Amino acid sequence: MNYFSHAFQFLKDSAAVEPFFIAGTAVPDWLNVVNRKVRARSKSASRFITDDDPDLSNLAKGIVQHHYDDHWFHQTPVFNELSLQFTIEIRHLLSPDPGFRPSFLGHILIELFLDSELIKRHPDTIQYYYRVMKSLDHSRVEALVSMVTPQPATNLSWFIGRFCEVKFLYDYSCDEKLLGRLNQIMQRVKLPRLPRELCSFFDSARNRVADQLDALLPMEF
Repeated sequence: MNYFSHAFQFLKDSAAVEPFFIAGTAVPDWLNVVNRKVRARSKSASRFITDDDPDLSNLAKGIVQHHYDDHWFHQTPVFNELSLQFTIEIRHLLSPDPGFRPSFLGHILIELFLDSELIKRHPDTIQYYYRVMKSLDHSRVEALVSMVTPQPATNLSWFIGRFCEVKFLYDYSCDEKLLGRLNQIMQRVKLPRLPRELCSFFDSARNRVADQLDALLPMEF
């Protein structure tokens, strides 16, 4: 799962939304961008769930929820079926490419297209999501995350600001912008850039994820 799909079920009742919890659901993904060596693991976060500081407690709960939902998501038959389909098709499209890149893309594209479909169906909710994130004290989020992680989450505050400003989740619905975002990921994980030919695969893959939306979301959705 990706940013918006992690938070979506907790945004339906605005009166019950805890902003630091919503932030917590994004923390592991934010850290993958800011510094992949800094990890916010469920075991570490669990120690702070009952903390007297409600912001820290809610942030920790959000991190734990992120990992719980990812575990559930990656065990679903639909995710594994689509991931295999996408990997095979991408490997054929990018041939010759015997390495890790097709399977990596087969995994993450499901998550990005899931976000894209939820954004399409719930435009008001994605706007609210960004308002919640923007309302946070980003420096405080960084300080609290640094209490949970074994190393300081340096630059996290800056990145949250950029996350709220750029709103790159909207880019997943546009083939060219999605390709650009994917190539940023490729650079970050030290994999070769992707060619424009991959865009020909996006429509079919996006539609298949949309068709299986209910099976890719927890029952609570």
